[in-house]
Amino acid sequence: MDRLIDGYRRFRVETWPRERARFEELAERGQSPKTMVIACSDSRVDPQMIFSAAPGELFVVRNVANLIPPYMPDAAFHGTSAALEFAVRVLKVERVLVLGHALCGGVAALLNGAPPEAQDFVAGWISIAKEARERVLRCEPAERQEVGEHEAVRISLRNIMTFPWVAEAVAEGRLILHGAHFGVATGKLVLLGEDGEFHPAS
Repeated sequence: MDRLIDGYRRFRVETWPRERARFEELAERGQSPKTMVIACSDSRVDPQMIFSAAPGELFVVRNVANLIPPYMPDAAFHGTSAALEFAVRVLKVERVLVLGHALCGGVAALLNGAPPEAQDFVAGWISIAKEARERVLRCEPAERQEVGEHEAVRISLRNIMTFPWVAEAVAEGRLILHGAHFGVATGKLVLLGEDGEFHPAS
């Protein structure tokens, strides 16, 4: 906790004076981000840092392997779906970006099985992407991790279109969907193109 408090003190001394006006405006007027990012919980992948975004610019939800489940409005708890609903229907964001990344532990668990200590929730959660597993395992071993990470992004983008109010907004041109993948070791970003393949961001 001491490290966190030290970081907060630096924030108050260095960042807060510079960003105070922005925070005060956000407090007074509320948030109106144009972009929602669905990213992995991995501590190495921070969307705000990657995109050099200021407070109030991104509405971010993070989960294991940046997965979007299919539309399933029932009595269960759906954190990612709730965030998506709020972003699209209340905040009326203009774009949703699914951000995958290299060295994803969730994708490794999908391909190799969840760790014994992560059977209560992780094993079930990553089954959202189970349709990709057999396809990915047919690849060369050295390629499987990255192919799986790419597939997780594609599956999430397919699943998001099962939400009727997302499909409606996309059809009407009010919402654009994007996919991307970030290289932790390289710092490089690739974007999912209309051809279904990932290409370097220019």
